[in-house]
Amino acid sequence: MTVSDASSAGKPTSAGLRHRVAGYLEALARALRRSGRDEGKVLVLGGVRSGKSRHAERLVARHPHLVYVAPGLPAGEDDPDWAARVAAHQARRPANWKTVETTDLAGILRTATEPLLIDCLGTWLSRVLDDVGAWRQKPGWEHRLDDRLEDFLAAWAAARVPVVAVSNEVGSGVVPATSSGRLFRDVLGALNNRVSADADRVVLVVAGRALDL
Repeated sequence: MTVSDASSAGKPTSAGLRHRVAGYLEALARALRRSGRDEGKVLVLGGVRSGKSRHAERLVARHPHLVYVAPGLPAGEDDPDWAARVAAHQARRPANWKTVETTDLAGILRTATEPLLIDCLGTWLSRVLDDVGAWRQKPGWEHRLDDRLEDFLAAWAAARVPVVAVSNEVGSGVVPATSSGRLFRDVLGALNNRVSADADRVVLVVAGRALDL
């Protein structure tokens, strides 16, 4: 080893410096996402009664104006349990939030001018599966389903306002006993993967505790 080699041995190379800087920037980005200052698109996952909706509501609480997108079935007298769940969600919403009940998530994402909270993708998918005839195995339902999902995913990728989407985490439970249950689990699991891949932040909520993924 020459003298010049020895003197430069302890100095970081330009490639090493770039690697360190990239690491610092990524750590800073993670810290900003955790603090909520770098919001972008956020996916909040969790099981039933995990606290995922409450956590999502806290993430968007500081916005003076927000559109709450409810893509599930409206409350009805034929299902008092569902009606009670819907009422509980409605009671938590601040007066300055606007509620939109629709399954056209792609349209909402493309035209939004204010922050969005979508709660949740699981109830939306259930309605979409019904719309395309998946439960009844109507001919062509797979293609119709693919079109709906791809339309939503394209709109999600192109969203220009802060969006928090809530979804059910379906990968931790037992294999459903029915074919319809397995279909729902498989499609929602694949959808969560696609949404997560194009999200700025993904949070898993378990027993009310949030974990950044």
